[in-house]
Amino acid sequence: MAESITSALISLQWLQLVEHELLVFAMFWFIIGIVDEAAIDLTWLWLRLSGRATARRRAFTFGHSPLAGKIAVFVPAWREEAVIGTMLRHALGSWRQPELVVYVGCYRNDPATIAAAMAGIAEDTRVRLVIHDRDGPTTKADCLNRLYQAMGEDERCSGKSYRGVVFHDAEDMVHPSALAEIDRALDEVDFVQLPVRPEPQSGSRWIAGHYADEFCEAHAKAMVVRDALRAGIPAAGVGCGFARDALAELARQRAAEGETGPFAAQCLTEDYELGLLISRSPRGSRFLRLRDSSGALIATRSYFPASLSEAVRQKTRWVHGIAFQSWDRLGWSGRPVDIWMALRDRRGPLTALVLAAAYLLLVIETILWGAGLAGWTGGVPLSPMLRAMLLVSFAGFAWRALLRFAFTTAEYGLAEGLRAVPRIPLANLIAIMAGRRALVAYFRSLWSDTVVWEKTRHAALPAPLARLGILA
Repeated sequence: MAESITSALISLQWLQLVEHELLVFAMFWFIIGIVDEAAIDLTWLWLRLSGRATARRRAFTFGHSPLAGKIAVFVPAWREEAVIGTMLRHALGSWRQPELVVYVGCYRNDPATIAAAMAGIAEDTRVRLVIHDRDGPTTKADCLNRLYQAMGEDERCSGKSYRGVVFHDAEDMVHPSALAEIDRALDEVDFVQLPVRPEPQSGSRWIAGHYADEFCEAHAKAMVVRDALRAGIPAAGVGCGFARDALAELARQRAAEGETGPFAAQCLTEDYELGLLISRSPRGSRFLRLRDSSGALIATRSYFPASLSEAVRQKTRWVHGIAFQSWDRLGWSGRPVDIWMALRDRRGPLTALVLAAAYLLLVIETILWGAGLAGWTGGVPLSPMLRAMLLVSFAGFAWRALLRFAFTTAEYGLAEGLRAVPRIPLANLIAIMAGRRALVAYFRSLWSDTVVWEKTRHAALPAPLARLGILA
């Protein structure tokens, strides 16, 4: 009995040592993160007070406004038979400009998506259905390169060049004003990004809802700050437009390296990389945050994953592509502000590790608290420095929760704002799981050059804005 008690006490002492080291590790990185976020917050507050962070209003919607030139919209699709038809009907009905041509990329071994796309196209002559000559899935970038090739063939046949290229996914619901706003912005820049607005789902208030919280704060604050600082803007892959000449120049650069097309076929987040590369051009990039005459955000609306497994899978791809592949492919060169933003973008694996340490601390604290109730008195007081770090970390978390509530409430209403705070631990759990999976996937990729489009399946689309009473 005495040996058992002694062994238990030794275990508790070791557990307390582990607790202390984890606490120092977690608090150090928490404070680094707090300083980083505070810099973004203070910059945004200054922009807000100066009126530069407020979404500008447009007096009219521009669904029928003529474009300055031909615009191509690329829509890559693999196993999207449930949504591609509705998406195309909505986009073609919202954007009635004759200068628009939609290129839909399908695969020869995906007849269901091909049939659904043809049904969505109906009699509209502004659509070209492009069937990939390879079995799918390859990668999204590979599909985009096939669409780029088809666009080039059309240009050579017609003798007319496109002015710009807009990217969308098969699950997107576009805003009627978006195309005209992108076209207008391309007068000044080579790349423009509109906000992404994840739509709440009644059947997944927590998993799908956390996307709304994250994108709302990122596209109302962080991206606004990046734009004001003239830092590189990462493309979200949807609701973004690129000047045709900029894509052609990038394609020439890749051709010199033995690659085909402007999109990195072996990159899981080709949109992120594309945005940063085009941002380096002399004309640069813009993040455009606007509202229409009814007050609705001019943004791309879509449903995000509603299950835990799908959310982890999607975020694994993001972390793998942004944190690991972009480190290899883009490096750390550039202006100080770009290096700062690269550090923020690529912090996913470190964030997962720190969060895992923090949640492990909660488990250890619970065990030690229980031991204390049982009469164990072996606890060691925290140092003043560690107490101060804990206080700063708690204050930082409270501030983050307050901002998350404020931004979500401003865009989605009070009910979603109240849910946003308890959704933070769930978002952390997903980040931990995705970070671990991304690290494993990255090491596997080092042994193989093959990258597969491990995409998210979609079964539903948000209601059109007109049906919601937002637009007539």
